[in-house]
Amino acid sequence: MRTLAFYNLKGGVGKTAAAVNLAWCAARDGLATCLWDLDPQGAASWYLRDTTGLDIKAKKLLKGKDTLVSQTRPTELPGLDLIPADTTYRHLDRLFDDSDAPREVLMQLVKPLAARYDLLVLDCPPSFSRLSENVFTLADAVAVPLIPTPLSVRAFSQVVGFLAQKRLAEGRLFPFFSMVDKRRGLHRQWLDAPPEALPNLLGAYVPYASVVEQMGQHQSPVTQFAAHSPAAAAYQALWEELRMHLDFD
Repeated sequence: MRTLAFYNLKGGVGKTAAAVNLAWCAARDGLATCLWDLDPQGAASWYLRDTTGLDIKAKKLLKGKDTLVSQTRPTELPGLDLIPADTTYRHLDRLFDDSDAPREVLMQLVKPLAARYDLLVLDCPPSFSRLSENVFTLADAVAVPLIPTPLSVRAFSQVVGFLAQKRLAEGRLFPFFSMVDKRRGLHRQWLDAPPEALPNLLGAYVPYASVVEQMGQHQSPVTQFAAHSPAAAAYQALWEELRMHLDFD
């Protein structure tokens, strides 16, 4: 099982929309896929029409009183399962600190999923935390959506600095441009000549499009309800690039 995380230190950059759409792209590609919504706000769960939360508290999962497999549930999209968001995720950092190996809790927790899934997609909250350390330890690739602005590059550099401080590998970071508006000169400029501070920048980018905002109305991926839109094509192109980096045959 490969693990693909979607992460950004900043909110409002299209992270969750990308996670949901690429998870569906993977499922349509024939990969048994599970999306774990780790953000207590639960936007990914909302997009996939599940707002019920976990059946048990996160603390019980971490103490081994139940398995993560028991919390998976099918979505309305064939081949895509969900582990929903839950308000008790707010306490994960404290619970991780109680572990003997606080960076490896998620790694141990997801192991049983490998018997069922080819790909685990993580939608992560925007923060530096013990949870993010776990995500960076676990993930085979971390996709980082960035709006083409200097502040986004600064935030990405902060993530790189955080990884260096924690002695975590930064080679698995894959930034990509999100919410690109070609009416803006800087957006066009950076598409043509991206900043050097963005290693591993993916070639595909997500345009600023109203159809992405309509995901909340449809509670469905763009790649499902507007499969022929430019945004859907962009998500598919992103998935094809990331699939290559994840070493799927």
